[in-house]
Amino acid sequence: MPIPPPDPDAQAHSDRLRAAIHADIAASGGAVPFSRFMELALYAPGLGYYSAGSTKFGRAGDFVTAPELGPLFAECVVEALAPVLRQLGEGADFVEIGGGSGAFAEVALGHLAALDALPVRYAILEPSADLRERQRTRLQQRLPAALFERVEWLDRPREESWQGVLFANEVIDALPTPRFVIRNGEVMEEGVASASDGGFRLVEVPADALMTAAVRHVEHQRGDGAFRDGYRSELLPQLPYWIQAVMGAMQAGAMLFIDYGHPRREYYADNRPDGTLRAFYRHHVVQDVFARVGLQDITASVDFTALAEAGTGAGFEFAGYCSQAAFLLGNGLEQRLAAHEANAPSDRARFSLRQQVQQLTMPGAMGERFQAMGFEHGVAFEAAFLAGDLSFRL
Repeated sequence: MPIPPPDPDAQAHSDRLRAAIHADIAASGGAVPFSRFMELALYAPGLGYYSAGSTKFGRAGDFVTAPELGPLFAECVVEALAPVLRQLGEGADFVEIGGGSGAFAEVALGHLAALDALPVRYAILEPSADLRERQRTRLQQRLPAALFERVEWLDRPREESWQGVLFANEVIDALPTPRFVIRNGEVMEEGVASASDGGFRLVEVPADALMTAAVRHVEHQRGDGAFRDGYRSELLPQLPYWIQAVMGAMQAGAMLFIDYGHPRREYYADNRPDGTLRAFYRHHVVQDVFARVGLQDITASVDFTALAEAGTGAGFEFAGYCSQAAFLLGNGLEQRLAAHEANAPSDRARFSLRQQVQQLTMPGAMGERFQAMGFEHGVAFEAAFLAGDLSFRL
């Protein structure tokens, strides 16, 4: 099925962002790191993919996230995290990183209330002003006033001490990522320069000490020996700093990350010589990340070994790692499905619930491609990962 072309207004928007990126490239001496290009393409104020006003999530957008499918995903996440909130008692917060359309928060708050495990505050750390307003409108319209009053939006991580849970679904994959390539045994960093046709082109410059050390660390651990000439991929040496930034002054609690990705040995295997970088546009996977700039998402899979290193490096203990399917099944998916089926008004509604389960758990859908990883400090969170432990693959 061909990719639909953007309408004139969308194309004009893309042209404005492309011009802004060209200006940034010119001001930087003719090239910028790929991570800078990705940052501008996704987050440039008023122009980037996540900063502008187009619909991103759901069937009318470019991709469907798990919370958009229905209530089961969020309810199972709450089933896993509610015991942590109870252990911490009054004063615990729930912090969601990147709130998407607000679908997760809507269901999560309702189920937390049903479990008598409401946090004192439900905070959404959302960098996009447009998405914040969409979330606010949705939650104000759909939540009881008493629940909506607990919601607040953060422009930056908490600076004051706090305890509770931190949750991020499909967030790390959208962090602006550096790219590297091996040339004659040396580590080079991919950059982006302006092309003569008005688009963009890749260039290569010697990597700095931080990236070189990070690539050699991965190379040593992956188990396939040295990267061969021309091997290219993504790498996030700044991931430990990002984790420490988003948790802020978190003193106790649990962190849960769900995303698509691989353990390190699989991520950097020889049979993946071009990395995992791709774009999404109108439910199509796009390999040309320079196309339709500002109108398509750009993403890279998560190195879950790097995430484990970053979480424990931030002072938390590793709690567990498993596929999304195992995580949801281990945290009440069958029970939540039965409860919704019992209240379903029609056979069609029950069929929709079954389809939701299939999409969340089947290996060819989200079940195996997405994984869950948790960390704990001062609480017990390991029980959430008892089904299908994959930590041996890290």
